[in-house]
Amino acid sequence: MYERRANELDSHVTPQFFDLWAFSGCTPADEIAVMNHGANPPKPSINPVGFKTNGRTDGLKLRRYHEAGYTIRLGNLQRVVPFLNSVSRQIQMETGYSNYLHAFLTPPGGQGLRHHWDQQMALIVQISGTKTWELWAPKFPNPMRNYAESTRVWNETWRHEWESHGPDHTIELEPGQTLLLPRGWVHNPHSRNASEDSIHLTFAIRERTHLWLAEKLTAKAIGRPEFRDLVIPPELQGDDLSSRLEDTRRMLVRFLASLDLSAEAEEIRLAALSELEYTT
Repeated sequence: MYERRANELDSHVTPQFFDLWAFSGCTPADEIAVMNHGANPPKPSINPVGFKTNGRTDGLKLRRYHEAGYTIRLGNLQRVVPFLNSVSRQIQMETGYSNYLHAFLTPPGGQGLRHHWDQQMALIVQISGTKTWELWAPKFPNPMRNYAESTRVWNETWRHEWESHGPDHTIELEPGQTLLLPRGWVHNPHSRNASEDSIHLTFAIRERTHLWLAEKLTAKAIGRPEFRDLVIPPELQGDDLSSRLEDTRRMLVRFLASLDLSAEAEEIRLAALSELEYTT
């Protein structure tokens, strides 16, 4: 038997969360998305002009869209809600992973986003109501920004492919439950089985990679004069380019070999704890 236990999050993010932060007009309009992919056919997302008055978020307009079946997403709440900012910072201090978080309000029978995958790990926290998560194994291993993002490589035939053989997993999230969603896993979340509004938080967590470490190690190369030397146009073609690349590779190897890794480790550790996430 699943036992619902109250925790600190419950006292700050309640079923009335959207009354406080959306329908009051407190969240900046640029951080709000209004979507209805549960309609048949799916409806386009609403331009922010549609829920603004005098350039500011109009909570009454947002409420009307929600009552019409639209999902409301409040983005980057770590910038708006002090308690969630604290949670976000604690995650980063414990893991070295920067993160941001969104809140989703979906009416019964509704759906905000359809099949897609994300380029970062996500922690889903169900606040109220229920939500169904249909999951498929990754099509591309370990996607990242600028590598195999679903918005960049999308093929509409994949949706039919996934639907034809059904999800690999189906999870019904209830209040107080969480779902850890590794990057790359295809998900199709909806509230078709729900009898009341669903509210959940998504913590998007940017895992550090070896490429991230490599970028940090090479960043200081700009301080060496040889890396700032000009490459003239004729050297960017044919055999001259191959030769120039070989020279650059030797320079890079020498530069990396000269680094004091103990000192670099301390700087990179501080970067992991302080470098903030940004959203796509």
